[in-house]
Amino acid sequence: MLRRLIAATAAAALVPLAGSAVPSGGAGAAAPQQHRYRAIIEITEHGIPHITASDFGSLGFGSGYAAAQDTICTLADTLVTARGERSRWFGPDARYNDQVTLEASNLQVDAFVTDLHQRRVVEKLLRDPVAGPGAEAKQMVRGYVAGVNEFLRTQRVTDPACRAAGYLKPDVTALDLWYGVYLANLLASSGVFVKEIVDAAPPSAGDPGLPELPVKAAQVDRDALLTALGRDPEAPFGSNATAVGGAATTTGKGMLLGNPHFPWRGRYHFTQQHLTIPGRYDVAGASLVGSPAVNIGWNEDVAWSHTVSTAYRFTPYEYKTPGPGTTYLTDAGPQELIHDTVQVRVKKADGSLSTVSEDLYRTPQGYVIDAPAQLMPWGPLSVWAIRDANAEHLRTIDTFLDMGKATSVRDLLRRQDAGGGMPWVNTTAADRHGDVLYADHSVVPNVPDDLAQQCLTPTGIVLDQVAGLPGLDGTFADSRCAWRTDADAERPGIFGPANLPMAVRRDWVMNANDSYWLPNPDERLEGYAGIIGCERCVRTMRTRMVSHYVMDRLASGRKESPRSLRGHEHENRLMAAEVMREGGALDQVCAATGETEACQVLHDWDGRSNTDSVGTHIFEEFVDRLPSLPVDAVDPVWLTQFDPNDPLNTPRDLNVAHPQVIQAMADAIASLRDRGIAFDATWGSLQVAGDRGAPPIPLGGGTGDSVGNANALASRWASDNTDRYRPITYGSSHIQAISFLPGGPVDARTILTYGQSENPRSPYSTDQTRMFSRKQWVRFAWTDAQIRRDLLRRFVVTG
Repeated sequence: MLRRLIAATAAAALVPLAGSAVPSGGAGAAAPQQHRYRAIIEITEHGIPHITASDFGSLGFGSGYAAAQDTICTLADTLVTARGERSRWFGPDARYNDQVTLEASNLQVDAFVTDLHQRRVVEKLLRDPVAGPGAEAKQMVRGYVAGVNEFLRTQRVTDPACRAAGYLKPDVTALDLWYGVYLANLLASSGVFVKEIVDAAPPSAGDPGLPELPVKAAQVDRDALLTALGRDPEAPFGSNATAVGGAATTTGKGMLLGNPHFPWRGRYHFTQQHLTIPGRYDVAGASLVGSPAVNIGWNEDVAWSHTVSTAYRFTPYEYKTPGPGTTYLTDAGPQELIHDTVQVRVKKADGSLSTVSEDLYRTPQGYVIDAPAQLMPWGPLSVWAIRDANAEHLRTIDTFLDMGKATSVRDLLRRQDAGGGMPWVNTTAADRHGDVLYADHSVVPNVPDDLAQQCLTPTGIVLDQVAGLPGLDGTFADSRCAWRTDADAERPGIFGPANLPMAVRRDWVMNANDSYWLPNPDERLEGYAGIIGCERCVRTMRTRMVSHYVMDRLASGRKESPRSLRGHEHENRLMAAEVMREGGALDQVCAATGETEACQVLHDWDGRSNTDSVGTHIFEEFVDRLPSLPVDAVDPVWLTQFDPNDPLNTPRDLNVAHPQVIQAMADAIASLRDRGIAFDATWGSLQVAGDRGAPPIPLGGGTGDSVGNANALASRWASDNTDRYRPITYGSSHIQAISFLPGGPVDARTILTYGQSENPRSPYSTDQTRMFSRKQWVRFAWTDAQIRRDLLRRFVVTG
């Protein structure tokens, strides 16, 4: 790109536009060689930063500065967490909720993080030539924190959430950010168990622990167990991604529609950025708070998105004990648990500081837990510890950074595999050559089924049967029950690429958080380890909806066009409604309740979740009350049960005569009446934006897995607009529709549903939310001409 080549060589001559922020050491302040870092930041419409630099350190510098502009409060909170200082600033008893899997007291979080620091876990990984980061990733991180510090040194924080905070100091270190990255890796593993790790204590005469009674799978509440394992069926952590190849597109090229369903607040929300080193690197998309690399995005040749994978990142080991205490038994003889004591600085009620001690226990495999809700208590006869595959590497930034250099979907996967740091997501991608990719090549413990079967303990069998999590015998954790190593794996203990599922096709692939088994109706991926996910298993209504968008288009004799593919995002069809309405079944169920007004509304409803739809809330309430049953049980909701030979069309045929189904409808209608919610209310008057500072902007979309909304939205821990029926704080986030066009252009349309800036005072806080409400897209400025067209301001940052 000519403009970028000129910009990189003539940066010293550029002067910020009038009214733009001028950091200390900005353009013209000194010769470039006197600064370690130098980046050009161009802000286009909607506050999107385009960052150009001559090396990865300076690119990270610009990225960190831009991230601080948009998300300084959440970024600073993330760094406070990474330092183990939440109790120091917010008090030990206040709760930390990452909006995904971790909910614990500040003291519990700090004790866990302080132990990591005390053992220098990240420092050791930074020096590890295999499991640690490479040179470019280290340069990006060093530059990123320098950019954050430059912002804090030169700019005034205006966000009311943190503007007077004592921890807003320009003293951020690369180690702080690396600990933040490390903690994000643990989201689906050790992060789920923070309370159970910190609160674990050995049984004693006064507190012998829970009795370890035999447990059968049929006795276990599956939903409760999954929730305790961080996989709440009622609050799934998920996303959609569809890639359509040249054989099924009007362009003959690849196209991607990606929609990660992530929190609208907190450290796991996205900001957008465009990163360029002229002639070397050019990638755009979205990054989670604290990530200098683009996590979901595109370059000139490839576009990719991610969906949360079903694979487990850890295995629990159960060790027999000779009685209460800290001794456990192995095939090498009795061993003593490793006992760590940490000191945490806490803020007292009067504002003064004191120190609290906490004890944590480990085996060589990992942290000891006391987790009765997960069937893993520390009792008088056994103790459990978890080995965490994502705790054994620091390769995530490398992986994402290198994916940005890919030239095809196969090259993208090759680079991902070489990185070995995709922590907990699938990858779906399309390229300009017309190929599409689905892969779950994430970090997974190398526990093939034969190893699991020979090492399951009695309780481990139940965990495996109910939740798909093999509980292994810790007696042999260093011998025959140790994780294996594949010859093609990036490091010991994880599956190599040959033992992980993938498909490259010319028509289309998708994933919506069900297992890898069915990326396309004609592609069955089978024979993989059970710890990765299930095969020949039921698909959610959301998976069926995402698939049917493409299937129905192709069945009509039309290929997908850039317009039609991105249009699926806002069609707001509901798969469950379409299935339940067949043959008038839904009307029959409603009529059986004896209700009339609500049933007429439901009958007249358009079957969608648009802002002007009337009746969506009745259907949502009904589905929410339908009975849920253990896996493999006969589902009373359906007359035709799931058929693995017809997975995208079963189950079906609503059981109109079943009392539980009729009662669910009656209870739904009664609940709405009791709460004073009008049956004929429009969906957009009920479902509104609920992120911090947002006005009640009407939103389309709705519940994902059970109702079948691809445009999945949810209300979780809302604090704004709580007077509304459904204030949204979670779901559709950085949505991107990327099409490679004949002749070379890239058509990039995006929407960041909650806006680029988290500061309610910013004009970029809700502008994209309003666009999302109106089903509009941002034409992302990708080329030089597009950036010039949309340019709002340009400035140079140095440091």
